[in-house]
Amino acid sequence: MHSIQYSDSYNFDAPDADVILVTGAAYPTEIRAHRCVLTAASPFFRDMFSLPQPPSLPYTSASTSDAHIPRIPVPETREVFMTLLCYVYPVPRPVINSLDELTALLGAALKYDFVMAVDALKEMLVSPKYLREFPLRVYGIACNFDLEDEAKIASRYTLGINLLDTPLCDEMRHISAYSYQKLINLHRARAKAASELLKPPRDLKCPQCNSYGHSSYGSPKWWHEFANKAKAELTVRPTTEGIFDNMEFLKSTCVGGCPRCPMSLLEAGPVLMDLKRQIDELPATI
Repeated sequence: MHSIQYSDSYNFDAPDADVILVTGAAYPTEIRAHRCVLTAASPFFRDMFSLPQPPSLPYTSASTSDAHIPRIPVPETREVFMTLLCYVYPVPRPVINSLDELTALLGAALKYDFVMAVDALKEMLVSPKYLREFPLRVYGIACNFDLEDEAKIASRYTLGINLLDTPLCDEMRHISAYSYQKLINLHRARAKAASELLKPPRDLKCPQCNSYGHSSYGSPKWWHEFANKAKAELTVRPTTEGIFDNMEFLKSTCVGGCPRCPMSLLEAGPVLMDLKRQIDELPATI
């Protein structure tokens, strides 16, 4: 896992700090912060500071001049908490390199109710960078944190993967059976509805397949191949991307047709695009 990259970051060692966050349990480190910033950024800290504060907590400091400063223990690592504070202090935000880092930050931001950090990290979670490559992981993260809007967004992107032939990911380990069933139901319902739209258009003809002596009232041979292959594809990935946006898929439907089927397929472009539009308009989220 990559480390979070900081660019001209603030070191959180200000001499005028009036609160010290003691991070980590095994190897405690100190982050010098400002009560006014924490109060403004987090209802959690605002409520904490509204309570009567003890003179000090049982943590030692290298400087005796800091003995009067309240110390608040937090189990998160220094890196995680410094990153969260970069979202509320007027300093450059660090670069998040992976979903693992993002998950750790989002969990802590939600725990301490860092509102600005939560909003920014939720937006990052459903960015194309992660949705296109890890849609199922994003869905699992959203479900684990009860982020309904983000789970809906991610569910749309899972339509492009085969749920029954996808490697296991840790993010799905702790989601509820209900959340997973909703995803399965979405895939099944959309696949069924899309397949039902694959009805041969009446005006779709091939000069040779539908000429006199052949099936003049039927559909071109390429259409039957197209419909069968499209239904098979939609069963595992109920999205139009693998069908209408894939030239190799379209070409393969003419293999068993007559010599003029490729031309008939090209001329059917408007019909196919209308069919694509109808499938794209089907419900696509949980």
